[in-house]
Amino acid sequence: ERELLLFLARNRGIALSRDLILERVWGWQYDGGSRTVDVHVRWLREKIETDPADPKRIVTVRGIGYRFEG
Repeated sequence: ERELLLFLARNRGIALSRDLILERVWGWQYDGGSRTVDVHVRWLREKIETDPADPKRIVTVRGIGYRFEG
């Protein structure tokens, strides 16, 4: 989770695809079926968001992945 948060924060304001996140944080090639990123983002949201159901810091970018707003 720490590495994921650091990667998102370093790329603040940029929509990052799940495949890029998997490659840079875990060193995996995305096969289209892994929910690893989604699960870890959910865990991070539970820790850093005031309301994880309505995230303001780590937002979902539909069809792409996630963007860190800080």
